[in-house]
Amino acid sequence: MGTRTQGERDATTVEIGYALFVATGLAVIAFFAVSAPADFFGVTSPSPGLLRRAGLIAAAVVFVATVATILLRHGRSSARARRRMSASAPGRDTSAQPSQPGRTRPDS
Repeated sequence: MGTRTQGERDATTVEIGYALFVATGLAVIAFFAVSAPADFFGVTSPSPGLLRRAGLIAAAVVFVATVATILLRHGRSSARARRRMSASAPGRDTSAQPSQPGRTRPDS
């Protein structure tokens, strides 16, 4: 797989934080969407706390699915970018200085 640059490691760290933040928000929304009818509308279920348990299960599923989706998408896009970088300049260090410093015009 090769070594990753500091920028790539930082991007992955930011992406993990973003995935956890978004997944937490969506899980809270899912929990309240499922369990709110019991609190606000007086909906009763056959078993006490059934809607809350269903809300917790829905929240867990939404959390895991969101984190997995975001991180898998990030992994695919970063792998595609690494392949594109290695294919564009095989064997060359793209961060190196230009071969003739000071020449800025293409016809020089």
